[in-house]
Amino acid sequence: MANTTVSQSDFIKNAEFNRFGLITVILTLVGCLGGLTVGLGAIESTVALIVVIIPTMITLSFLLAVSPMKWIFSAATVSLSIDLILMTYYLLT
Repeated sequence: MANTTVSQSDFIKNAEFNRFGLITVILTLVGCLGGLTVGLGAIESTVALIVVIIPTMITLSFLLAVSPMKWIFSAATVSLSIDLILMTYYLLT
């Protein structure tokens, strides 16, 4: 258990050190995947549009506010997961 905590701590420290490189990757992934999800079908449903836009905008707000990387990673993970789930749904229907 202690090794896991140390590795997570090292990961966060490295993420804080490499903040600007990670921000560009997260910005590209979250922005493009959110746009694709909206374009594939979320635009037709108000509920789906809200479900896609709110986590995407929260992630982008964290990036602009220079929030801790731990918060940014959490928001990006939620946003990308929702986008991938809805994108899969729209591609299969």
